Amino acid sequence: MKKLYKREMYLNKIRGFYDESEIIKVITGVRRCGKSSLLEIIIEEIREKGVRDDNIIVIHLDKRPFKSVKTPEDLEKVIDKYARDVEGLKYLFVDEIQNVRGFEETINAYREEGDYSIFLTGSNSYLLSGELATKLTGRYIEFELTTLSFDEYLGLKELLGKEISVNPEDEFDKYMLEGGFPYAVGLDSFADKRLYTKSVISEIYEKDIKRNKRIKNKMLFETIQTYIINNFGATMSIKGLCEYLENTTKSTVRKETVYNYLSILENAKIVSKCTRFDMKSRKSLKGEEKYYLSDLSFYFANNTDNRIEYGPVLENIIYNYAKGRGYEISVGRIGKLEVDFILRDMDMNYSYVQVARYIDNGNIDENGKNLTEEREYRPLEQARDGYPKYVMTLDRLLQKRSGIHHKNIITFIRNGEMF
Repeated sequence: MKKLYKREMYLNKIRGFYDESEIIKVITGVRRCGKSSLLEIIIEEIREKGVRDDNIIVIHLDKRPFKSVKTPEDLEKVIDKYARDVEGLKYLFVDEIQNVRGFEETINAYREEGDYSIFLTGSNSYLLSGELATKLTGRYIEFELTTLSFDEYLGLKELLGKEISVNPEDEFDKYMLEGGFPYAVGLDSFADKRLYTKSVISEIYEKDIKRNKRIKNKMLFETIQTYIINNFGATMSIKGLCEYLENTTKSTVRKETVYNYLSILENAKIVSKCTRFDMKSRKSLKGEEKYYLSDLSFYFANNTDNRIEYGPVLENIIYNYAKGRGYEISVGRIGKLEVDFILRDMDMNYSYVQVARYIDNGNIDENGKNLTEEREYRPLEQARDGYPKYVMTLDRLLQKRSGIHHKNIITFIRNGEMF
């Protein structure tokens, strides 16, 4: 029996809905991030509550004997076969639901019967961008699963009996290069981990992108994909991206096409868009967004250079960590100054976050002023609304200034702290 790592961060969000028949639970995320394993843990927890096996219906559409289930009629026959003569609340789990085109009406029909608690997983968000969103408005909740955060990476290594360095910095460096795909953690060699990540990228391309009829120019799409992956964390505008593409492809590129292809990358969960937010007006700002990778291994698996550019890498780690904990994330603007991230929680409370490798890095001017410290603290000191402010670095010695929280990134994530 394979060992399953309990991802409490997500289980805590979902547990309150285990017995809820009115709300469909939809678990999304990039392929191979652990959705099926999370379903297995949910099923086990439901069993531990005393629910009989007959009341638990599990349909893995990527596995035998369900791979031939492609239509809503096929799906209905399978569900009815297992639900026949079963009394009480039935727990219906359908893994990779996007394999059945037009599944929405069928799933909604079972929801309306009132005696099904329904869980769905999907490897892309197309299932939330069309029929499901219109036909099931207010009747589903999406739980987006990310790849492993650093604390989860260490937890899974411990579960699998893998050697863990006594030096947290060594493990953090490995995590940055290897990424957080759960299966890769169990592999022994770095080469095998990279090979696995490349296979995930190929699978995403074959199953989530290649068949997409919205892609009219595959060469242009691949150029955009490579550019976004290689420039994650960088500020970019659609206008500037169009100019780059026109110089590269020697042809005219329409803004609408670029927007379309970027949305496809988002839907495939390869990247996530971080928009700008102005704290004074409390409004989102158009243009000059940043894109972060769902997993850093997407970058390192496709680049032979293992040197780490810590700025965007650390931002990407903080971005995914905060996203996994349910924060809404934006690139911040405070007057003329910018903050790496403005986070908003479910209670509409804000936090300001600056990310840097080190503050204590010897970057001193002729007057003895630490220029890196000034750059990171100044924007936060301009925000005087009382919300908490953080400077996140790899420094061991932590600064005290203006009531701003200076946190070591590794310790913060290992402890599962919140902003």
